[in-house]
Amino acid sequence: MKKENYLRLVDELWRHNRLYYIENQPEISDEVFDQLLKKLESIEKEHPDWITPDSPTQRVMEALVGNFPVIQHAKPMLSLPNTYSREEVEAFIERVKKGLGKGSHDFCCEIKMDGVAFTARYEKGRFVLGATRGNGKEGDEITHNLRMIQNLPIQLHSDDLPDLLEVRGEVYMPKKAFERLNAEKKREGEPLWANPRNAASGSLKLLDPKEVAKRGLEVGFYSVLPHPKIPCKTQGEVQAWLKKIGFPTLPFVEVAATTDAIFAHIERIEKERPLLPFEIDGVVIKLNSLQDQEELGAAGKNPRWAVAYKFHAEQAKSRILDIRVNVGRTGVLTPVADLEPVFLAGSTIARASLHNREEIERLDVRIGDEVLIEKGGDVIPKVVEVVSHAEGGHPWVPPTHCPSCGTEIVELPEEVAIRCPNIEGCPEQRFRRLLFFVSKQGLDIDGLGEKVMEKLIQLGFVKEPADVFALTREQIGQIEGFKEKSVQNLLNAISAAKNAPFSRILHALGIRHVGIATAEAIAQKWKDFDSLFRLEMGDYFAVEGVGEKVAETLFAYFSHPKNQIEIRRLITNGLNLQERVLIENPFFKGKSFVITGTLSMPREQMADLLQSRGGKVSESLSKKTDFLILGENAGSKLDKAKRFGVSILTEQEILNKI
Repeated sequence: MKKENYLRLVDELWRHNRLYYIENQPEISDEVFDQLLKKLESIEKEHPDWITPDSPTQRVMEALVGNFPVIQHAKPMLSLPNTYSREEVEAFIERVKKGLGKGSHDFCCEIKMDGVAFTARYEKGRFVLGATRGNGKEGDEITHNLRMIQNLPIQLHSDDLPDLLEVRGEVYMPKKAFERLNAEKKREGEPLWANPRNAASGSLKLLDPKEVAKRGLEVGFYSVLPHPKIPCKTQGEVQAWLKKIGFPTLPFVEVAATTDAIFAHIERIEKERPLLPFEIDGVVIKLNSLQDQEELGAAGKNPRWAVAYKFHAEQAKSRILDIRVNVGRTGVLTPVADLEPVFLAGSTIARASLHNREEIERLDVRIGDEVLIEKGGDVIPKVVEVVSHAEGGHPWVPPTHCPSCGTEIVELPEEVAIRCPNIEGCPEQRFRRLLFFVSKQGLDIDGLGEKVMEKLIQLGFVKEPADVFALTREQIGQIEGFKEKSVQNLLNAISAAKNAPFSRILHALGIRHVGIATAEAIAQKWKDFDSLFRLEMGDYFAVEGVGEKVAETLFAYFSHPKNQIEIRRLITNGLNLQERVLIENPFFKGKSFVITGTLSMPREQMADLLQSRGGKVSESLSKKTDFLILGENAGSKLDKAKRFGVSILTEQEILNKI
C-alpha cells in the first residue's frame, strides 16, 4: 500500500461526508461508506505513523454549516460505530465484558432513526438552546428552527426538574411530510430530496424559521446528560423518565440480556420497518447500566458501550434498457442506467447510477442485463450486481466525445472519472453551473427549479449567474404558468438572495473542489472579491484544509479576467457583499417592531431595513412593542395590538418613513 493511495482514500471519505452532511446529495449508501471507512482503519493499523488528527477515523463525520452561530457542547456528542452482522455484535458484547471485567450485562435496544442528531437545553423547564451535533465538540446553534417543530416541548410541566437539563435526540421527517415536500418540488421542477434524512438536515439549515415550520419535522429523545436530580440508573429508565416528564421518545425500546434476545428484537423491528410512519436504518444496542457506560468511556469519536446494527439496503431486480451519460457542472461524465421501472423503497425507480467506467467494468454490466439495484439509505439508486447477462447483450463503450458539446474527453491519471475539458463552451456544464448557483446548495432561490431555468435560458434571459439578478417582471411573466403572485414571489426570492453571506456566494459559484466548508474558511479570511482577485496562489495555503490542488483551482478561477468580469456584473446587478451600515434615523432608533401578514417583500428584507436604521424586530407582540407593521391577511397580532394600544402602520407608511 502506497501512502498516496491512503491519502486518496482519506480525501474520498471526506468528499462523501460533505455530500451526505453538507450538500445533502449522497452518492453511496451507508453500508458502502462504512466499508470504505473499515478499509481505512485496517490501513492505519498497518501504518499508524500515517494517521493525522484530520483522518476520518479520528473525527466525527459531520461538519458545521457556516450560516449559524457555533456553540461548544457541554459533553461531546459521539458517533456510533456501525455493525452489519451477528458476529460483529457478538464481538462488541465481548469487548464490553472484557472492558468491565465482570459477568453478564443487560443491553438496551432502541430503533435507529434515520435523522439528524441534536441537543436541547432547558432552564427551569423552558427550552432555551438547541444545536446540531456538528463535529462532536461544537455544533450549529439552531434554537429558532427547533422551536418550529410542533412536538418539541417548549415548556416542561413537571415537578423536581433540574434547573439546567440537557437532553439529546433526533430530528426526523415523517414519510408523509417527505412525500408532500417532494411532490411540491416536483411541481416546481426542482431537484428532489434523496431521502427523508437529507430533507430533515436541509430543513434545519434554512435561515427562515417559518419555512422550517412548513416542513413537518418531528423529534424523538433518547438520552440525558447526568445530573443528581435525574432518578435513572439505566438507559431503559432514562427512556421511561423522559417520557414521564413530557418528551416525545422513541418506540420499541427493549432491554435484552443475550445475543439471541437482541436479534429476536432486531428481527421484529425489521418486520415492522415498512409499516412505520418514519424511516429507520437499524437498531442501536447500548449497555444498559449508566455507571458501566461511564466506566467504559469512549475511544476517540466512538463510545465503547454502544453500537448501531444497520439494516442492509433494500434491493430489487430490473433490466438495463440503455446506458447514457450525464454531464456534470465540473465536466465529469457519469454513466446512468435506464431501467425497466420497478418499485423500491417507496418509489418507482427508472434509472440508477453506474458511477464511472471502473464500476461498470468491475460489475461487467451490459445493456440488456438483468440487474440488482439498491437504494441504500434511500439515496440515489445504484446497480450493485448483474443477475444474468442478456443473450446478445453488448458491453458499454465509453464516449470519446462529450455528448453535449462534442469536445474530445480527457482522462486524468489521478481520477477514475472521464471529463469534458470544455469548461466555457459546453452547454450542459454551463447549465448545470447555473442550476447549482440558484439551487438549495447554492443561493437557494425558491422558484428557480430546473424547468424554470431551462425556460429562462431558452428565452435568452439568463446566460450567466449575474443575469439572474437582472431578471425583470416582464421577462419572468413570459414563463408558462407564472401569474402575478408567482412572478412577485420569484422577484422577492431573487431580491433576498442578493443578501446571502459571502461564504454562500463563494460556494454557489460552483468552483471545482470548493465545498461549503472551504468557502466558509475563505470568507473568514478575506471579506470581498477584490481581495481574492489580488491573491497569489501561495496565499490560499493560509486557509486550513486547502492543499495544492485546491489552491491552484482557486487561483486559476479568481485570476481569470472573464470570471472577474462576471463577478463584477453580479455586484453591479445588486449582489450585496457589504456589512450592514447603520443609517441614522431618529424615528427607528431604539424602537421595537413586529410584522404581521403578507408584505410585498420577504419579511427578512423588511427586518433588515428596520434594523439598519436602528430598530429592533421581534416575533412576539407585547405592551412594550412600539409599532405593528401591517401586511395583507393579518393574523391575531392585529387584534392584540389594538388591545395593547400599540401603534399600527401599513407597509406603505413604514416605507415612507424609511
